[in-house]
Parts: sequence; C-alpha cells; structure tokens
Amino acid sequence: MMTPKKPDPVDVEVGQRIRIQRLQSGLSQTSLAEQLGVTFQQVQKYEKGVNRVGAGRLTRIAKVLGVPVSTFFGAHDAVTTDRTERGSASSPLKLLTVPGALRLLRAYGQLHDGKMRRSIVDLVENIAAGRR
Repeated sequence: MMTPKKPDPVDVEVGQRIRIQRLQSGLSQTSLAEQLGVTFQQVQKYEKGVNRVGAGRLTRIAKVLGVPVSTFFGAHDAVTTDRTERGSASSPLKLLTVPGALRLLRAYGQLHDGKMRRSIVDLVENIAAGRR
C-alpha cells in the first residue's frame, strides 16, 4: 500500500502567502483563477501546497495581486524554525487564513493604546483557553 505524498513545506508556505494576499486583495479563488486562466480548483491546490506553483505562474499571481514576487518567500526559515506552543513547526501565517483573523488583526492594528491592546490579547487568550 502506497502512502500519499505530503506537500513540501515550502510549497505550503508559498500557498498560504498566496491565500493571504488574495484575501487581502478581496479576490475570490474563482476571480483569481479567471485572471490566471486556470480553474478555481487549481488555485485551491496552489493555496494548500498540494500543487507546486511554477515561477512563471507565481510571477503572474504576484502581478494580479499587485505584490512583488518576493512577498511569497523570505520568512520560511524563520517561520519553520520557531516552534508554536504545541511544539509543531506549522507556520503562524496559517492563522491568517482562519475566517475573521485578518479583520481582527486589522482592527487590532488600529489601536494605539498599549494597555487596551494587552487587555484585548488577554481577553482573547482567556476565551480560547476556556474552549480547549
């Protein structure tokens, strides 16, 4: 019996960054796919890291999203060597793909009062701890 091949961690990281940029641009997978000339299923596979994105396609994705290609690289070593609380090496960028996370982060970034920021972090951590 053959075991299914796991996606390469770099492909997963690039896919997560594509998803984050797509969400930030307000594009659906379908609309990105149309602009790239691929199916939305192909975009899903890119974002999950199941299918590797070639250099030419990645350049086109960057152009459609209005970001430099380097946006999809750069933090891989730092991200995967940091261990999360549970001891896994998964990317913190993946958290930005959780529904509502980008909205929460944007709102948090607009707060200027450090004490308020700490209170909000404490509140969210306490709520999360109560649901484990």
